[in-house]
Amino acid sequence: MKPAFDVWLPREAGQPIACANAAPGAESSLAALDYFRAAFLAQLTGGISPNAVALALSDWLLHLHAAPGRQLELALKWQDAVQELATHAALLMSGRPPACPDAPSDRRCATPAWQTEPFQLWQHGFREVRQWWADATCGVPGVSSHHTDLVSFCARQWCDLFAPANFPWSNPEVLERTAAEHGLNLLAGMGHLADDLARKAWGLPEHGLEDFKVGVNVAVTPGAVVFRNHLIELIQYAPSTNEVRPEPILITPAWIMKYYVLDLSPGNSLIRYLVAQGFTVFCISWRNVSARDRDLSLEDYRRLGFMAALDAVNRCVPGQRVHAVGYCLGGTLLSIAAAAMANQADDRLATITLLAAQTDFSEPGGLGLYIDASEVHFLESVMWAQGYLSADQMAAAFQSLRPIEDVAGRAVRTYLLGERAHPTDLVAWNADSTHMPYRMHAEYLRKLFLENELAAGCYEVDGRTIALRNIRTPIFALGTVNDHIAPWRSVFKLHYLTDADIRFVLTSGGHNAGVVSEPGHPGRWHRLCPRPKNGLRAGPDDWLAATTLCGGSWWPTWVEWLAHRSGAPRPANPRLGEPDADSDALMAAPGSYVRQG
Repeated sequence: MKPAFDVWLPREAGQPIACANAAPGAESSLAALDYFRAAFLAQLTGGISPNAVALALSDWLLHLHAAPGRQLELALKWQDAVQELATHAALLMSGRPPACPDAPSDRRCATPAWQTEPFQLWQHGFREVRQWWADATCGVPGVSSHHTDLVSFCARQWCDLFAPANFPWSNPEVLERTAAEHGLNLLAGMGHLADDLARKAWGLPEHGLEDFKVGVNVAVTPGAVVFRNHLIELIQYAPSTNEVRPEPILITPAWIMKYYVLDLSPGNSLIRYLVAQGFTVFCISWRNVSARDRDLSLEDYRRLGFMAALDAVNRCVPGQRVHAVGYCLGGTLLSIAAAAMANQADDRLATITLLAAQTDFSEPGGLGLYIDASEVHFLESVMWAQGYLSADQMAAAFQSLRPIEDVAGRAVRTYLLGERAHPTDLVAWNADSTHMPYRMHAEYLRKLFLENELAAGCYEVDGRTIALRNIRTPIFALGTVNDHIAPWRSVFKLHYLTDADIRFVLTSGGHNAGVVSEPGHPGRWHRLCPRPKNGLRAGPDDWLAATTLCGGSWWPTWVEWLAHRSGAPRPANPRLGEPDADSDALMAAPGSYVRQG
């Protein structure tokens, strides 16, 4: 009898590895000095390379200094801004209402309280300063586009830090609430602040997150772990219908996150929904790596992750092709694996679904602000020193990309208005992040982000170059309209990289909320485009202009697409795992890896 679990022992740290792409010079004691220095500095900067920011600022300042025409243009714009503010102030002092200003740049200032003076004047001044800096940091001749984006982002964040809505004496809503409640809102806010600081000091989860427990009220779809190696646990979910489609679904989530973003509460679980539609569903749960896993490579994630899971699915459901699904980084890995399988004439995939997954990283979204050669070296140094990139370090990078307007808005509601928002299951999951092993993440940043090898057609698997062009399997690709991690126009570039039949869908929401978009969720929509009769590819803007807006979730559209590429339903088999495996040896879902901190 074949065991349900397979165990792979990792290489010990420092042991030679077959596919050596470690950071150059890491073995040298002199190079180690550079890595130690950068790793120490990263503790002070939150993992952001000061050299990258300094280079961007220098590029902008030097070129602006050498552009007298641009300087004169900015001086005239500043003069116009001052004149507009002076006119506004003069009308206010004379008792006449000023001309209706433009829409506020801060959406928090759209309430009627902000239409009174002097709050309207302050907001007008803030808007003029913010717009001037936006003009000053863009359009300077000679500055690289990457440096322009970084400087503009930093200027916008710095301006938003001083928005009138962020301070109690310049925020009319805070003043009104304080007067109405005789300061009790501020007292409640101070209590919230003390609680948050104490939780931070003691390493406790944020307020409300303790209400969500894996296996209790999230990740509760019935199933069992049917395969395990050092890197993954493979979960098979129990059927909930009398009949199921013969082709199973294999989901590959990103290893930067716990898999249960796709199995949150029962009402918004994508996995539970697929099971209810008559599919046999498998999902990978990634191991939360430690320092001893530092040498795990991107190839290990393909071989011991997706390919090992695919082999296990084939053993559990023999003789059937598989609907492969990849989410975010898991979709990128699935694309690599599918292209490698095409090289080997491996046709085990019935369809490929890519959810908010990039294959072309030339426009990588918000992370592209920071990811350059300097930042990659900085992150490599951090990972080289500790063996992995920790959850806190990754969270710091993502938090730095959040608009100050959003961060400050939450702080104002919590600490000044005294309102304590209760987190959702999606927020709780987002706080339950994972580690990234040194070697894999370094390869990912260099090969995919910096060199864009996958799109360029020079990415290698097992010493052979793979090409997405060789994929012939039908593809369902999903983009989300507010995605700042994998912008939908970047996801759309898959059309230019493969001749496969692609069904592209654009949905409301962001990188996570757009995917977790259950039927019945208010305000959800998605866009579909009829297939062109000539079969030619269109650009994203032309595609968008030709789309039809559909109300509701994209989940039923996807299930219909899968059903058309599946066989007729047949009686469900309640037995999980391999046909000849000992069912008593199976561990109940959600398994053990998802609980690793």
